Amino acid sequence: MKKNKFPYIIRLVISIVVLITAILAIWGIYPVHIMDIQLNPLLQRCLRHPHTIEIILLSAILIATLIFGRFYCSLICPFGILQEVFALIFNKKKNEPVPNAKYKYLIAGISFGLLFGGSALIFRHVDPYTIFGSASSLSIFGICVTIAVIILVFFKNRLFCTNICPVGALLGIISKISIFKIHMDKDKCISCGMCSRACPSGCIDFKNKKIDNETCVKCLKCSSVCPKNAIKYGAEKREEEKFNINRREAIYGIGALALFAGAYMAGIKFVKGTTKKIKDIILPPGAENTTRMENTCLNCNLCVKNCTNKILKPADENFNFVHIDYSQGKGYCEFNCNKCSTICPAGAIKRISLEQKQKTRIAMAYIHENICHECGICVSECPTHAISQPNGKTAQVDGSKCIGCGKCKTVCPFKAIDISAIKKQS
Repeated sequence: MKKNKFPYIIRLVISIVVLITAILAIWGIYPVHIMDIQLNPLLQRCLRHPHTIEIILLSAILIATLIFGRFYCSLICPFGILQEVFALIFNKKKNEPVPNAKYKYLIAGISFGLLFGGSALIFRHVDPYTIFGSASSLSIFGICVTIAVIILVFFKNRLFCTNICPVGALLGIISKISIFKIHMDKDKCISCGMCSRACPSGCIDFKNKKIDNETCVKCLKCSSVCPKNAIKYGAEKREEEKFNINRREAIYGIGALALFAGAYMAGIKFVKGTTKKIKDIILPPGAENTTRMENTCLNCNLCVKNCTNKILKPADENFNFVHIDYSQGKGYCEFNCNKCSTICPAGAIKRISLEQKQKTRIAMAYIHENICHECGICVSECPTHAISQPNGKTAQVDGSKCIGCGKCKTVCPFKAIDISAIKKQS
């Protein structure tokens, strides 16, 4: 094996490990904290509930991109890696150059504008992590989008990453001025075109010996196929790599900033009025209220797949975000579990301790006196001792102690208990 293949092989192996780990995490088989470094959920956590660790992680990714270029898309992003896997499966011998379309800045401007304004409405549909999580959890939306992107991979390889993805657009702008870049040694290059045909991003112009480091995802495939070792990755700068903005880029840049500002204002207004009609919904502990959940839940379904008692349900025709469903009476919110709170990468479910979770009221139990058979099972099973049976008669709920976990409803053999939604968790 040629020495110049080793960096590509090593990078590919690491990427495959990340992809497998991410899939196992979605299905609750492997620790899920790899999701904490997905850029958009991480950014949202920093915007909503900034903590030192989140700020450090986000800063590390952005600074590393400024130094090493757009490595995130081929080394950390599971959806980007998934596209690479399918490209390998398709085994296309020739990839056509792909223009660096500027409309992606407009998509990014709207997406990030709404996000900074408080709403994840757009990102819920275009964020690569969200699409990956949704597809991995077998959501219809995620599967359909993933199939569409896979078809796109067959014809245009990583066009989604280079010209559609808002996260990719942001990282691409930073990568354009990064210290380490992919560049060609003009003295060694023989213009064979092998690098251009192998490039999944379509960012190599071998005739003019130029590489667009904005769309380059640093997969290192080009250097692995170069017969003359003419493609280098490093700090060397060529004249053509200088950061220049032409007229068209300037127009798109101004347009993106204008859309960002407009979307930011729209996001603020959207947050205020988005959930006025939403009623009767029970949320996981830490979600606080429907307005917050509506505008921060990315529908990645990580919490759904990892829920201990499987009471968390994905978005449906009634609620377009994750919620608790007690209607089947087959599950309840486990008193000694706060897993959904600890794993939500987007901050839609706040990270609260187990002790906090055990005191958080998410709903309220109601006992139908005309149905209750006074068996007392709910009294003995209630984890907060909120249910009592004075004088051995009909059970009663102490509203100051009930947290709405739903266990009483599950154990009641006569279906005499309902769990009602509350407007705000306390």
